Amino acid sequence: QVQLVESGGGLVQAGGSLRLSCAASGSIFSINAMGWYRQAPGKQRELVAVITNGGSTNYADSVKGRFTISRDNGKNTVYLQMNSLKPEDTAVYYCNAVYPYGSIWYVVDDAWGLGTQVTVSS
Repeated sequence: QVQLVESGGGLVQAGGSLRLSCAASGSIFSINAMGWYRQAPGKQRELVAVITNGGSTNYADSVKGRFTISRDNGKNTVYLQMNSLKPEDTAVYYCNAVYPYGSIWYVVDDAWGLGTQVTVSS
């Protein structure tokens, strides 16, 4: 069964930084691209960053230039470095294994961790 454990969230002022971590099951981490999603209150979950096995990255326009996704294959961990945070980045952040179909990324398994709360104050 897929296991995903996100951590590193917190309360930060606008302009600040946070680094999120996601520890994933080895079985999915070693064969899949990994993505970071976020869900703000009253909004749908959205994909903000993806990293492939080879290290290629993709970002949502809203975070491009501010967020950096990376992975440590030896630790089965994916990270999200978030800089220049804005109040609109406030959300619960989740990670998951993903695969591409055309230009769209889909989750491999619709099983999610508890996420980690990020709150950015103005």
